[in-house]
Amino acid sequence: MDIKSIFALFGGLALFIYGMQQMGEGLQKTAGDKMRSVLAMLTGTPLRGVIVGALVTMIMQSSSATTVMVIGFTGAGLMSLTQAIGVIMGANIGTTMTAWIVAAKIDEYAWLFVAVGFVMMFSFKKPKIRYIGQIIFAFGALFVGLNSMGAAMKPLAKSQAFADLLVRIKDTPVLGLLVGSGVTMVVQSSSASIGVLQTLAGTAVDEAGTPLVSLYQAIPILFGSNIGTTVTAALAAIGSSRIAKRAAAAHTIFNVFGSVVFMLLLRPYTSLVNSLLGLIGHALIADSNTGLSNMMTPIAQYMRESIAISHTVFNVINTALWLPFVWLMAKIVRLVVPGEDPVIEKKLAYIDYKVINNPAIAIDLATKELARMTEIAMQMTQDSHQVIKSHSDELETRIFSNEDTMDYLENEIVRYLSNIIMSSSMTPESSSRIAALMHAANDIERIGDYCSNICDNSLQMKNAGIVFSPLALNDLDQAYGVVEDMVRDSITALRNSDIAIARRIIANENQVDEIEDKLRASHMERLDNGTCNPQSTVIFLELIHTVERISDHCRNIAEVVDRGANYLVHSGVKD
Repeated sequence: MDIKSIFALFGGLALFIYGMQQMGEGLQKTAGDKMRSVLAMLTGTPLRGVIVGALVTMIMQSSSATTVMVIGFTGAGLMSLTQAIGVIMGANIGTTMTAWIVAAKIDEYAWLFVAVGFVMMFSFKKPKIRYIGQIIFAFGALFVGLNSMGAAMKPLAKSQAFADLLVRIKDTPVLGLLVGSGVTMVVQSSSASIGVLQTLAGTAVDEAGTPLVSLYQAIPILFGSNIGTTVTAALAAIGSSRIAKRAAAAHTIFNVFGSVVFMLLLRPYTSLVNSLLGLIGHALIADSNTGLSNMMTPIAQYMRESIAISHTVFNVINTALWLPFVWLMAKIVRLVVPGEDPVIEKKLAYIDYKVINNPAIAIDLATKELARMTEIAMQMTQDSHQVIKSHSDELETRIFSNEDTMDYLENEIVRYLSNIIMSSSMTPESSSRIAALMHAANDIERIGDYCSNICDNSLQMKNAGIVFSPLALNDLDQAYGVVEDMVRDSITALRNSDIAIARRIIANENQVDEIEDKLRASHMERLDNGTCNPQSTVIFLELIHTVERISDHCRNIAEVVDRGANYLVHSGVKD
């Protein structure tokens, strides 16, 4: 190969990978907002996980991306280990879609797809049409890259060094396994390495159609790519929780096990694929590359499709073998990665930057982090209620500690949401949702601030020796009873996107306003008849107003849920 061919090869590979990435991004923009409901199917069996994993990977156009996303989900507690294993199995099936796309006989129309996609991307204002244009443009770019690689690889048919390498792979199939693994580790994409393999194998070396790489030589490289792709997931698991590391270990065990078993059955598996190809009318010729008796291979014209079939059949059989034994896989990876995750208070439980380029899923993680933040606000609200009665040092310490955690969570959630905006193109609905969630983070943090203020009131009372009367405490109990229910409902509304509960919170906020007015009047009556100490007046009135402000922020959180993706204007309260 001369220098121009080398440039054409690597330029074509770059364009091929870019096309895959852009096609996946376009598909995500078109269907991304529906991925949350698809992922909800994971509450069932591992079989559902397989189906969802395959579907999501077809959209993402990358099994590595899906697996990294799964590792983030398991680390965040969104998936159990058995669910994650099912999704990983499905991802291996879904990634074969790229091989089928490459196998399509549309090379001559590649530039037409590029042109049509370009026009749709830059001539229309409607987002959906532009996203579809991006998919079509990327589809064409992918094949332009393939054509460039194919033209660059033609000289390899006359290369003695390349012929010697193929002979070594014939004599030592494990070498093909290592080549496939190594190339995939470098390009970080099994789809890209298999695309290169399909292009190589589709190159004819003579008029009879003898492929440059026969099926028997290609399959070990194919298996190797399945091993190489596990490196991406393994790197993603570094520094993650134990359950995330177990998901990465499951991915590695699944792919390595399947590849090793099928390598031991290389000859019968190649014969099986040849039989399938014969059934659909593909021409087979004697495999002169291997020197094995009775070994056949498709002609170069059908090699792209043959590799796609080999890839799909391998992953389907491997998944079928493991599916009844997901429990065993889970047990094995627990032995490989033993122990339990330590509980750390001040940390993010759901947010994961590994899925930042998928807005729909990243927003879902941020929403779950907000729900967790609201749980802390619930604990603080209950503690602030009790600290007014007991003035407990332990409760005061816990409230101030949780307030520090709330500040941390708000900053991290807002930073994460900001990064979602900067990291990917989003639909207007997603942008509006992010703006609403940023407001919600502030509202939840403000609840923590008010609980901290109540704790300050408790310290004032303790230092000044102020004690509320039983009637005053009963009034506080009444206000707190309603507000604690509102905070508790806010958790459920956020976590489940429950509009009915959100509207109940909004209605209850008016009730708290009425309770505040009633309690003010009651306190004035107690002052008149001497039941309450005048020194307590300022603190008591401040307390009931603070409790009412907590209800205001609960209402704002509920409005985020109620208005959903259409939430554009935050009707917040003054700080």
